[in-house]
Amino acid sequence: MNIELIVRIIGLILFGIGGLALSDQIFTWFPALTPDTTWVKIISGMVGGIVGFVITPWISLRPFNKLRQTIQQLPVHTLLLSIVGLIAGLAIGTLAAYPISLLPGVLGQFLPFVVAALFGYLGIMIATLRTELLQVARERFLSKEEKGEREHAQGRAILLDTSVIIDGRISDICHTGFLQGELVVPLFVLNELQHIADSSDTLRRNRGRRGLEILSQLQDESLIPVRITDEAVEGVKEVDDKLIALARQLEGSILTNDYNLNRVADLQGVTVLNVNELANAVKTVLLPGETFSIHILQEGKESDQGVGYLDDGTMVVVEGGRNRIGKTTTVMVNKVLQTAAGRMIFARPE
Repeated sequence: MNIELIVRIIGLILFGIGGLALSDQIFTWFPALTPDTTWVKIISGMVGGIVGFVITPWISLRPFNKLRQTIQQLPVHTLLLSIVGLIAGLAIGTLAAYPISLLPGVLGQFLPFVVAALFGYLGIMIATLRTELLQVARERFLSKEEKGEREHAQGRAILLDTSVIIDGRISDICHTGFLQGELVVPLFVLNELQHIADSSDTLRRNRGRRGLEILSQLQDESLIPVRITDEAVEGVKEVDDKLIALARQLEGSILTNDYNLNRVADLQGVTVLNVNELANAVKTVLLPGETFSIHILQEGKESDQGVGYLDDGTMVVVEGGRNRIGKTTTVMVNKVLQTAAGRMIFARPE
């Protein structure tokens, strides 16, 4: 059964009981309704149940889910300091509330709770502000050598986005040893990957699970360290924007194959390592006049053309190759065309 439906049923029962209890007060306010006691209680219970069924998720389940998401996104040290600050604030607030509770009338009943809540809030704020002050002080008194080492280490941070993890080629690239530094996977990217893996759509779910497997493989087999960070980025909601802001904060780079993210990051001065650009850069270079063997697989768009592919995926269009489909033949390069989608080679049989 859906958890929200269970919460609604519980709210219906509790508010219905509350409506019945309120009916006794209604008779006090409106004595003229006393002869219709049964109907008043039935109507009060039904209204209370309906109200409870409608509003219970909004006052219980929704705030709880929002609080859980907020807690998941908080860095661990910030969460721990907030809890310590809350406990300390409530303890001080309790001590301060005792003399206030001796005040006469409503003030003595109401103000102690306000004071305790206020001190709890101040405890959280002071605890979290304290850690920021410590970081500022530490930055202020770091030696030049320590600052240089830290900046150098941060400069080696390579942030992975969701698309490049799902793509999978990052695992092969890491095995080559060309990347230097530390691969960093932000927690919000991992959460997005998990959300994709939990999708009801089969294709998205398979892509998400593949990404999680690739990430696990990177942690176990990568030649360079892989770290998952819970550093938060304040005031930013979108994952791509968070990734760019975190890269600027760490003075690192972003590894991706997302064209739009690449362009936006470039405009904001963040270094981007694009896997697709790397793949295009390392493709076989063939010059006009060179010969090579190609297996022609299919017809081309124009008449009498055949199409084949090199091992790296480069398309080769063979003029006069239609009658050679299914055969391996030696061809000579006529011209090489570089397009946004990659490199195309035009050739003819030797």
